[in-house]
Amino acid sequence: MRRWQMGQVYFDHAATTPPRPEVVEAMLPYLEDRWGNPSSLHATGVRALEGVERAREHVAALLGAQPEEIVFTSGGTEADNHALIGASLALEQKGRHIITSTVEHHAVLDSAKFLERRGQAVTYLPVDREGLVDPDAVRQAITDSTVLVSVMHANNEVGTLQPVGEIGSICREHGILFHSDAVQTVGHVPIGVGAIQVDLLSLSGHKLYGPKGVGALYVRRGVRIASLLRGGGQELGRRASTENVPGIVGLGEAARLALGDMEWEIEHATELRDALINGVVERISDVAVTGHRTQRLPNSASFCIGGVEGESVLLSLDAAGFAVSSGSACTSGTLEPSHVLLAMGIPPWRARGSLRVTLGRGNTRREVDGFLQALPPIIARLRSMSPMGASQVRTGGLK
Repeated sequence: MRRWQMGQVYFDHAATTPPRPEVVEAMLPYLEDRWGNPSSLHATGVRALEGVERAREHVAALLGAQPEEIVFTSGGTEADNHALIGASLALEQKGRHIITSTVEHHAVLDSAKFLERRGQAVTYLPVDREGLVDPDAVRQAITDSTVLVSVMHANNEVGTLQPVGEIGSICREHGILFHSDAVQTVGHVPIGVGAIQVDLLSLSGHKLYGPKGVGALYVRRGVRIASLLRGGGQELGRRASTENVPGIVGLGEAARLALGDMEWEIEHATELRDALINGVVERISDVAVTGHRTQRLPNSASFCIGGVEGESVLLSLDAAGFAVSSGSACTSGTLEPSHVLLAMGIPPWRARGSLRVTLGRGNTRREVDGFLQALPPIIARLRSMSPMGASQVRTGGLK
């Protein structure tokens, strides 16, 4: 069975992905020879600038955008912050109301809370049992003061794909900006910014086999948002700070590779995902798949397992050689149940038994089969140790 560092099979690609060797190779010259400041006018600076602009073209091509619509950031979190706060500040004279959902990443939710503290009104839309936002709910929440709607493309915990095309159409109809956190989808499923009528879109390098510490915000031509970082004229005046040239080059190469490999990756990931989901459901009692069964990321499998704590399952699988997650990696240090699962109507005691398995391009069917052999005895052992295990298992379902 193929293993990663420290003897692990890596099944946590929603948290981060390993940089592809081609990405590392593309970055090295910009750490060794082409280390100049891209704002400098001399030849050393120009060589660095050429790498940045080539990467901008690759990211734009992956999104069906124009290069000048790409703003490089330090990652998805900064891109989300820039979209929500920047758009709200720029449009304060027009209105002070934004709409988002209850299952967004905390980079969006915390930005919305920040805006609320500044006097902005925020509507948090509910989701159904599968984690879907109802486009009609978006339409009904719009007021004369609404300036922005932010709904993620796919949920990072349960993998549900949102109807962003319908939501984008509603926003365009009302003349309202539409932002989507597409950190989990860029490079993994086809995205055309024109087709989904999005005005702002966030992505992150380390989620598509690129380096950490770099991301991008798509800003549709003509859309005005305020800058968060001030002190320089980089990124056409939209983000001050000397560019992370090696990281940007790595992101560009990852985007180029993703565009060419996407069809194969979707087919590969979907086959492994379905085998894993079906195997878990067949082998373990009182387990429920969370998120939409078909309208979900190709590589994402998530469950609530009765009679166990997700953290105990995670640690036991880690000891058995499998790296997985019990939810979002960004909130793994908290003992609170997932806000995503609670928003989907799953009770706290059930939500604590969550397990997220996210597959990658390097995973194999043999690894999935090994996981399916390892998980049932782990669940049986943990249930036998829990005074609540037996009674909870008998209840079944997501009650």
